[in-house]
Amino acid sequence: MAVLQMLLLLCAGSSLAEDLFSPNVDIIAELEKLKTMDERIKKLEETLSKVLSENEVKKVAFSVGLLESGTGHTLSTDSQKTLVYKKVFSNIGGAYDSNTGIFTAPIKGVYYFRFYGHCQGGKTMAVSLLKNGATQCSLHAWIKPTSNGNASNGVVLTLEIGDQISTHLWENTWIYDDPASYTSFGGFLIFPL
Repeated sequence: MAVLQMLLLLCAGSSLAEDLFSPNVDIIAELEKLKTMDERIKKLEETLSKVLSENEVKKVAFSVGLLESGTGHTLSTDSQKTLVYKKVFSNIGGAYDSNTGIFTAPIKGVYYFRFYGHCQGGKTMAVSLLKNGATQCSLHAWIKPTSNGNASNGVVLTLEIGDQISTHLWENTWIYDDPASYTSFGGFLIFPL
């Protein structure tokens, strides 16, 4: 009987060892799963790269002052004059052109713009913000001879790619600036559309 038990134990052990060393794994199926996972990882990496690239394009903001240096008045005599802001504090995305004073929308979206003006005593100041040549909002100040004045305005606009934003000094009005940048203009993309 001991021999029979020993023989049964050896047979059972042999069977367990065979299962242990020869598992029932479909290697081809496992390789296919790995290939599928690799393809999914590559697609996710491509999507992440695309999203990061798009976010770089979506960074649009600028802030500028009228005079790059010094002190002075700007006068518009017989027609509206585009104000060209020369002191660039920031121009993320490069959409503001300091040679023309024009912001050109690089992507379709909702933008916020604000502008400030300063004038000295005895002068009238009036500035409008224009979208593609059409007035959107304005600021105005008439100052008594003994004081200075400031005015500001801001607006949220929906822009298409290529739309242009600028500020214009009204006919027969003045605007003043100095190193403190009292007269300034800025804007940024709130969100793309």
